[in-house]
Amino acid sequence: MDSLSQIVLGGAIAAAITPAAHRRAALLAGAALATLPDLDGALIWAFTDNPVSLMTIHRSFSHSLFVLPLLGTLIWWLFRRYGKGRVAAAPARWWWAIVLALVTHPLLDAFTVYGTQLWWPLAPPPTMWSSVFIIDPLYTVWLLLGCTVAWFARARPLAQRALVLGLVLSTGYLGWSLLAKAQVDRLAHQALARMGLADAPRFSVPMPFNTVLWRVVAMTPQGYVVGDRSLWADHGPMQFSGHPSNVQALRQAADLPAVARLAWFNHGFMRAQVQDGELVLSDLRMGLEPDYNFNFAVAAADGDGWRGIAPRQVLPAYRQAGNRGVLRQRLGQVWQRIWQAPQDRPTAAGVQ
Repeated sequence: MDSLSQIVLGGAIAAAITPAAHRRAALLAGAALATLPDLDGALIWAFTDNPVSLMTIHRSFSHSLFVLPLLGTLIWWLFRRYGKGRVAAAPARWWWAIVLALVTHPLLDAFTVYGTQLWWPLAPPPTMWSSVFIIDPLYTVWLLLGCTVAWFARARPLAQRALVLGLVLSTGYLGWSLLAKAQVDRLAHQALARMGLADAPRFSVPMPFNTVLWRVVAMTPQGYVVGDRSLWADHGPMQFSGHPSNVQALRQAADLPAVARLAWFNHGFMRAQVQDGELVLSDLRMGLEPDYNFNFAVAAADGDGWRGIAPRQVLPAYRQAGNRGVLRQRLGQVWQRIWQAPQDRPTAAGVQ
């Protein structure tokens, strides 16, 4: 999730747990602790400039449910052992505040589609519950209000009530997002089954800044299909459009380290294209057709096969010079699509 959401979540949790007299200090401490896991980016940059490594190592050791409780306990011990202040005065409550402010960071990240390696150093594919967008105001606003009230109310009972209410409402919103996702997944399964794609690997993810409009991608032998669903405006079966991917080139290059690493990280949800003799892989989980946020040139043509090259990130069209208005236009279309069902459009029925 975005930094603001993590900051107010950590602050709210720490301030709700610690004694009322420590409230402002707990808000600041929780905010700092909740920011800590995302500082791994600076450490990774010190060791590599490989864009595939930068993407896939982020949210690993610094987001591990094995590592963070130990780190929190170490921080707590240091403040209790060498400090003479709040932690020593209420050690049990501060231990819970510190550890939970850290641990809830990767758990919240896991609700997004990027992928969080909760079980590092074990290596299952990253967890991606993908029920909220990376920035969702309806999640963050309740925590922000709770922390603001608590900052000014200090030790008064109003502060605790505001913090608890903010945590309940934000957590309830996450619960709603899972229910919405289940509804979209059910409709997508019905539509894909009619297309002969009942067993196709697929994922669903909310569009930017909301949990009403959703996007579903399913992989096919020739590429992938994409459908969207507004829980407000749409009725009837979901519709999908088909898109090609160079699956033959992807199979030929599957054993190259960068390709294998990306396939593990994104669960195989990627598009392969050949551009100027190079194999470019796009992560289908983040972006809107035809532009995706993460694209990597990973191999060069070598006879009938592929030779690995130093991975290079390829910017999507909306981030290239002269295309500044593309992103704004796309976001406007997303907002309009939430409230309006599309007119008749071709479906991908029969796609294999």
